[in-house]
Amino acid sequence: MDEILYKLSIFALPLLFAVTVHEAAHGWMAEKLGDGTARMLGRVTLNPLRHIDPVGTVMVPIAVYLLSGFIFGWAKPVPVNWNNLHNTRRDVALVSLAGPGANFLMALIWALLIYLGLWIYNSLEWVARPLIYMAVAGVLFNAILMALNLLPVPPLDGGRVVYSLLPPKMAQVYSRLEPYGLFIVVLLLATGLLGMILWPLVGLTISILPATDIVTQLIPVILSPARS
Repeated sequence: MDEILYKLSIFALPLLFAVTVHEAAHGWMAEKLGDGTARMLGRVTLNPLRHIDPVGTVMVPIAVYLLSGFIFGWAKPVPVNWNNLHNTRRDVALVSLAGPGANFLMALIWALLIYLGLWIYNSLEWVARPLIYMAVAGVLFNAILMALNLLPVPPLDGGRVVYSLLPPKMAQVYSRLEPYGLFIVVLLLATGLLGMILWPLVGLTISILPATDIVTQLIPVILSPARS
């Protein structure tokens, strides 16, 4: 039980910020491009409490970790009124890309924090070790969330980018996939295809970040099943 709680404490902050900052970035970009809906609802903030979904941010991550040893979740989607954007088709793509872009930036910040952990390791090992593990988890979670959201499946961010790039008639036909997007992702997950699609991009993302070797070495450590 102690090891389970230790790992949950390491995973909690990186996952929380991975999903909440992702959503805040959508709202921030939408505001810059003409829609202030997210600002009016208090969603353009780095305060995680404004973005927490009781199911997706709390219950699901804990349940998935206890069942599989991994952790995953989501935050409340930020509402965007697409009709308020200055250039709807272009701006839909920009708002959508803001989320994955924020995940890449956070992965970079977590990677740099690994160096801070190494720097203080000899004098403050009890602080450095969990910091390094937390930073590795932050790199991994943000790389996964970025890759997942770039899938060209509506309503994921990548699907909205594809929608904005297609000719209007084709875009309308493509948008009809949105009600089935979750089922498509679940089907890909159940068949093992989702991992085959995501991991090359996750690996590429990690490979261009600082501290690549350390992240690669420690990912199996932080994902190893916790002993109760």
